[in-house]
Amino acid sequence: MDPHQHQSIGEGNETSPPPSGTAATSCRHCGGPTSYPSPPAWSDISPPPTYRPIRAPAVKLSPTSSQQAIILAPVPQAQKTPVVSPPYHFQVPVKRIQTPEDIRRFHDSDSGRNFLGFVVSLSESIRSRKISDPCHESPVINSILSILQSLIDWVDEIPPVQQSSRYGNLSYRVWHSRLIDESEQLMLQFLPDDLRSATVELVPYFADSFGNSSRIDYGTGHETNFAAWLYSLASLGLIKEEDYQAIVSRVFVKYLDLMRNLQLVYCLEPAGSHGVWGLDDYHFLPFIFGSSQLIDHKYMKPKSIHNQDILDNFSKEYMYLSCIAFVKQVKKGLFAEHSPLLDDISGVPNWNKVNAGMLKMYKAEVLEKVPIMQHFLFGWLIKCGLIWCICFVETIYAEQGLISQYALQRYENIACSIGALLTCSLDCLFTPFTFRS
Repeated sequence: MDPHQHQSIGEGNETSPPPSGTAATSCRHCGGPTSYPSPPAWSDISPPPTYRPIRAPAVKLSPTSSQQAIILAPVPQAQKTPVVSPPYHFQVPVKRIQTPEDIRRFHDSDSGRNFLGFVVSLSESIRSRKISDPCHESPVINSILSILQSLIDWVDEIPPVQQSSRYGNLSYRVWHSRLIDESEQLMLQFLPDDLRSATVELVPYFADSFGNSSRIDYGTGHETNFAAWLYSLASLGLIKEEDYQAIVSRVFVKYLDLMRNLQLVYCLEPAGSHGVWGLDDYHFLPFIFGSSQLIDHKYMKPKSIHNQDILDNFSKEYMYLSCIAFVKQVKKGLFAEHSPLLDDISGVPNWNKVNAGMLKMYKAEVLEKVPIMQHFLFGWLIKCGLIWCICFVETIYAEQGLISQYALQRYENIACSIGALLTCSLDCLFTPFTFRS
């Protein structure tokens, strides 16, 4: 018999079935065993690769990734802001968040839920409305607008100095120093006589809403301080629910104009930016409010951000389009390259889903990040919710002058480290630390 090369049955002729009683690993010529078995057919255990759509993400998200956690998280809901009543116990707000556990306690507290609910309420107040739509403007709203306009005028009065560095014009420190010096007087323009003592708590939030003078930078943490300042005014009853639309369409739009002016004139560095993988170098809230504006719009869809004519004609009426136009102004190159996240969001089918995703992302990427929230301030209006006995001592002992500020800070650190002793009596736990300053 002429020598031949063994071939498994079925090789070379895929249409011919193997002879009956012959194993698939037998030679099709002589019936002898072959050196290597034929590859197995596709099975349910190992199916062929599935078709991958064009808009599939470049990196498949794992179930444990932070992005997947955002997708699965519930959408934050609006909360009615509770108004405080006398007696007031205003105090200098301080930093209290150091660990993710501290952040979890804050979000589980009433202040955490009410603050995020306040942001959601602002978003709902501007739903399907344009910036120019008429709205209720109270005297407090007009006073805030006047204050922001004064800050804009200061930029013209304090021109940038000539320097070679790309970021951080030193003239910003002059502008910020003037802000610190006059913040209390600015607050007193609209505070009634019985709330003038609230400046001790309002001024730190307001002063930290426009960037950091040491680093000459600005980011979502400073923007959150501005939201906290507005929330504090709502807690005092100075801003009511009927003012919420004006807060977004008048106050926040003016604040956005001021910050873009500061960013361009003084070249503020992005604070903690995620680079191309972030939503924006500086802002987050205008994307929430702007996506709410466009909900149920007849013609503009999320993909409309790629139409330059739409950006040119409607960016003054819709904050989301304004943000996209500003990004394209300050960044060069393909939009999908310098802003891939915004480009991906443009593939979402409707603005309802965009808005819900933005709210969940704001909670996860801003309010739950230690590098951002470690600088957030907590006082009497916005409580951290770490240890309930801290608030008790601050309102009772400190009010009566029984404890010095230095001792208060020392005892706070001790109280945070011995949370297991919360069931102890207050007298046993705090009497050793009570002495006159």
